[in-house]
Formats: sequence, C-alpha cells, structure tokens
Amino acid sequence: MPLQIIREDITKMKVDAIVNAANPRLSGGGGVDGMIHAAAGPQLLEACRALGGCKVGEAKVTPGFRLPAKYVIHTVGPVWQGGDAGEAEQLAACYRSTLTLAQGAGFASVAFPLISSGAYGYPKAEALRVAVETIAAFLLTAEDMTVYLVVFSREAYEVSGKLFSDVKSLIDDAYAREHEDRRNRRSALRESVLADEAAGFKAAPAAAMPREAALPDMAPAVPPPMASAPKAAGHAPRPQKKQNLFATGQLPNWDELVRRTDEGFSGMLLRKIDESGMTDAACYKKANIDRRVFSKIRSNPDYKPSKPTACAFALALELSPKEAEELLTKAGFALSPSQPFDIILRYCFEHGVYNVFEVNEVLFHYDQPLLGG
Repeated sequence: MPLQIIREDITKMKVDAIVNAANPRLSGGGGVDGMIHAAAGPQLLEACRALGGCKVGEAKVTPGFRLPAKYVIHTVGPVWQGGDAGEAEQLAACYRSTLTLAQGAGFASVAFPLISSGAYGYPKAEALRVAVETIAAFLLTAEDMTVYLVVFSREAYEVSGKLFSDVKSLIDDAYAREHEDRRNRRSALRESVLADEAAGFKAAPAAAMPREAALPDMAPAVPPPMASAPKAAGHAPRPQKKQNLFATGQLPNWDELVRRTDEGFSGMLLRKIDESGMTDAACYKKANIDRRVFSKIRSNPDYKPSKPTACAFALALELSPKEAEELLTKAGFALSPSQPFDIILRYCFEHGVYNVFEVNEVLFHYDQPLLGG
C-alpha cells in the first residue's frame, strides 16, 4: 500500500531512502539521529558537514553508506513551543520537502520516523496527525511511491480524538458482552450438571433395592420380540426418499445456472466508481491501494481482494452501511460484532468516517490489519 504505519527499527529498513530527524547543523545527536549516524558509520557525518547545515522544514540528501537504505534524507523539524508558533506548518513542510526531494530523485520507497516527537517535544498524537495528513495529501498526486511511517513500538506514539475514544468504548463493550455470554453459558452448564446429579441421587435408592424385594411377577427386563402388527387401513405411507439426480440423469443445466450469477466485486466496484464521478486513480489513491493491485482488479472480473482492500475501497467511495455490506459480500466478507477490526470498520461506515489514513491510525493501535493493498 502507498502509506504504511509499521513498527520497526528504521536503520534496518531496506528502502531507497530513510529520513533522519536531524538538527540544523547536521552534526548528529541523540534519538533517531544518533541511531542513524551510528548505523551508517563516520562517513555519514563527513557527508553532512559538506552540506553546510539545514533549515527547519528543508531537506537534504546524502548516501546511506553502511545502512541497508541507499540514501538518507535529512530534515529539521520544529521545536514544540505550545502550538502557536507555526509548528504544525513547519512540521508539514518537513514531510513535503522530503517527499518532493524523493520524487525528484526517482525514489520508489521512503521511510520516515515521527519527526520532532522526541527531544523536540512535539506531542505524539499531533505529530502523527500532521505526518499522516501531509503524506496522504502528497500521495494523491504522486505515482508509484511507497511511504513507511516507522514507529519503534506501539507505545512510542499516542492516538487521540473522538474516533479513537468512541471505537475504544465499542471494543470494550463488545469484549464485556462476550465475557458476559461466556459466564452465562458456564453458569447454565453448571446448573444443568447439578440438576442431573440431583436427579441421579433421587433415583439411587430404587436402583439400590435388593433383588429379593422385587415382586415375584415382575415383568422381565427385556420384553420378548413382538410380531409385526398388520397395517391398518388407510395407514400413511412412508415418505419417499429423494431421488438421486445423478443416478436418474435428471441434472440441471449447469451452464444456465452459472450464467445467472450476479456481478462480482470487480463489477460492483467499477460501477460505483463511475457513479461517484471519481477517476480510477483518484479512487485507488484515496483507498491507499497500489496502482498494480487496482489494475488486477480491473482486468479480472473474478478478482477476490483481501478484506482490508475491500474495506478500503468501500471507505474511499464513501458508501452507506448497506452499500458497504453489499460490496464486502461480493468479496465473500462480512463485518461481525465481536472482532476489533470489524467493530472499527462498522463504526466508520455508520458514522461517516471515510478517511482511510485516519482509520489506519486506530487499526494500528489495536494491532489490526491496515487498510490498503
């Protein structure tokens, strides 16, 4: 997918370029900057000194030296001063400058850290929002570029906002209902076992009666075989077994049955794109889908997408809950009320939350598959 949020050590990323959250002197330092310099070796510092520094919001490139990445793009983020000193625009400029440089150099893959969210004090939730919004907006006009937003661990960033809090409540409620159902089932099973045991205890004295106490004319335990009784007049005949169509040769016209199939996922998707007035490119970019994946869908009427891909297109097309359910059904999927991924997507369709990248932030927090493909 064009934008992926991942947990990884950025110095181990095998991409065209990784991004260094540098200081204005490009002299190395702590945090991500120090990690990148340590992994690249002393040649990186020598190359940085030749660049003559870097201003906030700008970007400059050097080779990657010992890194798996071919290049390092250095950018300087803003120091957080409370939010009223233009920090958001400066931070967005870091991402735009870096992506513009990468696009001009023909880089197909770029990996970013969460710029300014460490020693520079930018609140992580806000830093994440600026990063996702800026990268997503750039990718709407870029071709064939994959961007990674690298987070060292899930705890290294925060997600805030109404979407996250509402989804958290829904997931908590779903788990509470599931555990309550389990408790009810266990309680019912325990009561059933106790009832069976009580019934067994009541029957025990009779079963334990000595044989001498039995009446002499007691009927034998096993009755003698009975002669078959004659059928009464008007007795209903036994139900006939269904005929085996393969044995009788009375088979349906399979070709006719197959021709009756409704449009598949690909057909409905392309029809909905036309109805929306969007171009194909606008739709797959908005859905965070790679162009090559979309080409497979368009060229193959029987294409079966993954569930995250199907959901991403449903969001990009801003489908109603009923329409989204129909599109997912075409791909063989449904949204259950008990799985975190499904709960999040169901909430988004019901409340008109159609920003794929915003939804991915919440999915990432809950360790769920991200939308796109």
